Amino acid sequence: MLSQAGIKKQIQKLPGDPGVYIFKSKNQKSKGQGKILYIGKATNLKDRVRSYFNKDIVATRSPLVSKMLEQFSKIDFIKTDSVLEALVLEAHLIKKHQPEANIKEKDNRSFNYVVITKEAFPRVLIVRSRELFNKISPMSNIGEKISYTFGPFPNGSQLKEAMKIVRKMFPFRDKCLPAEVTIPFVKVRNSQRLSEGTPFLRSHGEAGCFNYQIGLCPGVCIGALTDGEYGKTITNIKMFFEGDKKKLIKSLEKQMKMYAKSRKFEKAQGIKKTIYTLNHIQDIALIKEDVSRTALGIEGFRIESYDIAHMSGQNVVGVMTVVEDGEVKKSDYRKFKIKGNLSLREGNAVQGGNNDTAGLKEVLERRLAHIEWKFPDLIVVDGGTAQKNIVEKVLKQNNHKIPVVSVVKDERHKPKEILGDKMWLKYEKEILLSNAEAHRYAISFHKVLRGKMFK
Repeated sequence: MLSQAGIKKQIQKLPGDPGVYIFKSKNQKSKGQGKILYIGKATNLKDRVRSYFNKDIVATRSPLVSKMLEQFSKIDFIKTDSVLEALVLEAHLIKKHQPEANIKEKDNRSFNYVVITKEAFPRVLIVRSRELFNKISPMSNIGEKISYTFGPFPNGSQLKEAMKIVRKMFPFRDKCLPAEVTIPFVKVRNSQRLSEGTPFLRSHGEAGCFNYQIGLCPGVCIGALTDGEYGKTITNIKMFFEGDKKKLIKSLEKQMKMYAKSRKFEKAQGIKKTIYTLNHIQDIALIKEDVSRTALGIEGFRIESYDIAHMSGQNVVGVMTVVEDGEVKKSDYRKFKIKGNLSLREGNAVQGGNNDTAGLKEVLERRLAHIEWKFPDLIVVDGGTAQKNIVEKVLKQNNHKIPVVSVVKDERHKPKEILGDKMWLKYEKEILLSNAEAHRYAISFHKVLRGKMFK
């Protein structure tokens, strides 16, 4: 790892602009570029990279990121005009270089990809890697052929926001069927059997699908354009996700001139607006989210929630659930059979005891022993002050500075208050989701054990 002076010198070279940062190690064999260890994107390159060396977040780093920070010797960067372009470039570079700290830090099944299907009127979809690599389509027809794949995108929520912007520039098809489709299988329609390959018209009415009505579908469903015209849109989307904005704008300018020459002024004007948008991308939603993560020194925000379940102190279980980037991550859920509820007052093991806080203490201590698991940025517990205090005590005893909030329930077990620093209320939706998942998971685990006892 570089000295403090070396790190400071590297950070000083970084601009305060959006872009992609690249941590590299020394090339031991030559004076080449060195091995790429980690790739990330930022709203403000200097602030984001500086946050990696903030003492307040040392305890929340994953083991792979900590290892990377011990090995790097250089930080390169690529400036972009917007956070949206940084997001796309980050995914392109991760796919190209496959850095260990990127690929293994997050469960591969949780990565998101943008795919373009191989059809006369291709669909543009967001697909999780477990669906993509298991050849399971998120649509009704299993095993859909794919022409292009872009990703991985580590942050699912940011990708969804990005796709909203892309779709406004380049309206595409995702769910609706073309006005005329070819039957890929034998089907019965109006009591008549249609042979394979038979074309038929599919009625969507004059209004078209909902996305067409709000300007997000080009009208594939009502035959508003040919497959050749739609193919130009797909080409534009492909160029955008390949990260070559200059080439894309040049292509659009050529299309605009052709439409103008053909006196198709409305289409030429539409392309002109798209070019303007590309040159002035106002991705405020992405900037807002990325700024909050940068300010907190966090990328890939992870919430772990804990809950205890039992019946009169019997079959006591504990669980850990995970919400990452606003989405549940079931592959990281964990179950714990409570070995013995430790009495907080007497420090004695009480078999079959009814002490939720003691059970919570045991679960958290066992979880913290797993240093190979990525540590959370926020911990959520079910209960009040007592539960929050015991978690904070365990964290302090184990030298972890992880913030804690607790979800207080009313008499009907509905959330009524979140205790903790109010700054975390910006994640209220994620906090309540993780808490609800923990309660559901704990009750389910407890019922399984209770059922075995009565067999």
